[in-house]
Amino acid sequence: MSKSPEQENNFQGVIGKTIKDSEPSFEIPNHPGEDAPNIVIILLDDTGFSQLGCYGSSIDTSNIDALAAHGLQFTNFHVTPLCSPTRASLLTGRSQHAVGMRAVSNFRTGFPNMLGHITNQAATVSEILNTYGYATFCVGKWHLAPMEDCSAAGPFSQWPLGRGFDRFYGFLEGETDQFNPSLTKDNHHIDPPAKPDDGYHLSEDLVDNFLAMVGDLKGVRPDRPFFAYVPFGATHAPHQAPQEYLEKYRGKFDEGWDITRDQWHRNQLKLGIIPEGTKLAPRNPGVDAWEDLPDAQKKLAARLQEAFAAFLDHTDDQIGRIINGLRDIGQLDNTIVILLSDNGASQEGGPFGVMHEMKFFNGILEKPDEAVERIDDIGGPHSHTNYPWGWAQAGNTPFKWYKQNTHEGGVHVPLIIHWPEGIEESQNGQLRNQFANVSDIAPTIYELLGITPPDTYKGIEQLPVTGHSFAHLLNNAEAESNNKVQYFEMAGSRAIIAEDWKAVTRHIQGTDYDEEPWELYDLSSDWSECNDLAESNQSKLKELQQLWWDEAHKHGVMPLDDR
Repeated sequence: MSKSPEQENNFQGVIGKTIKDSEPSFEIPNHPGEDAPNIVIILLDDTGFSQLGCYGSSIDTSNIDALAAHGLQFTNFHVTPLCSPTRASLLTGRSQHAVGMRAVSNFRTGFPNMLGHITNQAATVSEILNTYGYATFCVGKWHLAPMEDCSAAGPFSQWPLGRGFDRFYGFLEGETDQFNPSLTKDNHHIDPPAKPDDGYHLSEDLVDNFLAMVGDLKGVRPDRPFFAYVPFGATHAPHQAPQEYLEKYRGKFDEGWDITRDQWHRNQLKLGIIPEGTKLAPRNPGVDAWEDLPDAQKKLAARLQEAFAAFLDHTDDQIGRIINGLRDIGQLDNTIVILLSDNGASQEGGPFGVMHEMKFFNGILEKPDEAVERIDDIGGPHSHTNYPWGWAQAGNTPFKWYKQNTHEGGVHVPLIIHWPEGIEESQNGQLRNQFANVSDIAPTIYELLGITPPDTYKGIEQLPVTGHSFAHLLNNAEAESNNKVQYFEMAGSRAIIAEDWKAVTRHIQGTDYDEEPWELYDLSSDWSECNDLAESNQSKLKELQQLWWDEAHKHGVMPLDDR
């Protein structure tokens, strides 16, 4: 008697001539354990450091604020300056360059640092947790597959279901219209289930599908935990919200970005979100004083900011639906909710803001006197708006620069973690000021679950997980960060943070990388990068520049490419 060679190799029984002289063997599916927590990662898009209420904003984000009040709020959390790289690092626990995603997935360059997808040498959190018995759901924006592979013809290997998710509902590209989205369900494209005239909005639809997926799972397998990745389209342009939310913010920003930014900065100091004495960075080049703007430009800019605020407020209410839905089925207390943004507030609205963001990407400058004629369309289904630089910098208060830049305005964002059964009640509402990076989230999840990432996955040797767990910070406010050195790079702009020091350079396309000036900041006393010490401490600057190159070689950053 022997095993048949046609049987799966893991068959442990005996196959004889008849059933009487055979022994069956049943493969037992993996299960992470009765007490294993659910995990929900909520990813906001283009939401700056100061735009949530609990980070200083005047925008109503009461549901997110409640998560912070009953969980932990991280004040020194960093990401990459762009969406796809952050998502790749978030889902793998590795450097974005190392996994093939130095920029957005819309193109490939023929080099390992820009594959247009996550290398199969870097298994995602969803792939690993799925092998341990977790159900896995993705609801929202993907933007981690080559765009030429996202038609109905596929291939589908880098779509969500090809990277470890059991179910997917959302959109594959970098942005979509919130009232008339391009939708994909699992591995096929679909039409939206309703029209704007029916009250349809994508964010609501995403949460409907999230709740249905969780309900389907728990209704049949209440013992099985889930990992859900919920990357909203919000608050990436187009900034669109239901009419009642738009009306809520009418006139709320007529005082302009200077007064608003000053108020949010004072709120941050009062809340302890930024260290005492942190200065408000000066206005970025191209951002004029509000009082100097022509009336048409003020009118347009204020209305565009109203649309953003309405969009964020509406998204916050959808997050509230997620939390209430988990609470209603008794799952909230043992669910690790991780909420973050993918990068700082966006500069893609240009100096004046745009009625249609594609004008910015195509080099078409829309003047306020033209755009203001359609002001009542802003935020609705007949607009595709993004706000101007002045409001984007306000969203990054107290920092300078924006998304796409390696200064703090591009990479310093909110992070909130809520987990009633895992975070002691005495820690509720506390701040964590230790440094952490987006690549640290996956290792933190693995440590909390007691999982060791495999050396091989589906027969493919895996890159090492290089992020640093911060699980030890959840119940210890005084512990030190495990992440001591973190590099940044985006289209030639570079930076490195080594404990309290930061060196940074803002690259201009086509200029010589070796000739560009670097800036040096002591972050222990200068979070907002206002006091450049490059001239007075050249030895420290050279040390950090060399450290950047060392890290770049370690993480596969080269070749530098500003295309």
